[in-house]
Amino acid sequence: MSRADAVFHVEAVAFEQAAAELRAVRDAVFVQEQGVPVEIERDALDPLSRHVLARDADGRPIGTGRLTPDRRIGRMAVLPQWRNRRVGEALLKALLAQAQALRWNEVTLHAQVKAMAFYARQGFLPYGGRFVEAGLDHQSMRLVLGGVNPVLRRDAGLAALLGVIDGARRQLLVYSRDLDPGLLDTPEAMAALRRFAVGGGEVRVLLHDPEAPRRALAPLIGLSQRLPSAFAFRAVEEPVDRDYASAYVVGDRGGWYFRTLGHRFDGETRLDDEARARQLRAHFAPVWERARPCTEYRALGI
Repeated sequence: MSRADAVFHVEAVAFEQAAAELRAVRDAVFVQEQGVPVEIERDALDPLSRHVLARDADGRPIGTGRLTPDRRIGRMAVLPQWRNRRVGEALLKALLAQAQALRWNEVTLHAQVKAMAFYARQGFLPYGGRFVEAGLDHQSMRLVLGGVNPVLRRDAGLAALLGVIDGARRQLLVYSRDLDPGLLDTPEAMAALRRFAVGGGEVRVLLHDPEAPRRALAPLIGLSQRLPSAFAFRAVEEPVDRDYASAYVVGDRGGWYFRTLGHRFDGETRLDDEARARQLRAHFAPVWERARPCTEYRALGI
């Protein structure tokens, strides 16, 4: 895997042969950088786990990850100078490929809270409460492999939303009753939508109640005014369309997050299901054509 300024490759390695290289990266990140005691960082699961190692063009280790027998991903570490170069994503995908080859139906992980958005972009959803592990705040997350992931609460809904936005290439369709307070107005969602729009993406939003977001000064309206070529809003007015109770967001690369009841956060999501995504896009298109443009949003100053 490569970019002009970052050439690296990821491979599966046996712990017995690669222990020194794995520990060199993990000691640098966990022990030296994050202050994790070395006796906690090294455990009895290492010899029992499947490991992946990222190396630079000269063969030097730059990133690690492991898959434990209890179907958990862990020890994800990338050297500071190699972060934000897709090394972590490549490591995670290599581990997920191994889990799929083993025919596992689910994998879990303990994410450092600051890294939750990274895992959400790969389809992982939070569950349970937050906890402290090795002196750092963590959140349990899970991913159903090759199937639909249930969304049971708001933070999982936000994770699902971030995954769909990040996975879209050129177009994102949003069907919402009132711009979903608690989801579309969060800083995380706003940042993801801004990145998507600035990168050339188009966002179309269908609303049942366009007045409520305007009264609430919804931040997405302000963002759309700053990037008017990227955002378009329309209001649903036909009775047959207003009877539709669900809400969803769907991208153009197979990602979707669907809620049967649009005023609730619980629902289902999957990032690699083009068949279902196609169904949702097919539902969206005729409703969009029948809806009226929200010209009042273009005139609003906030």
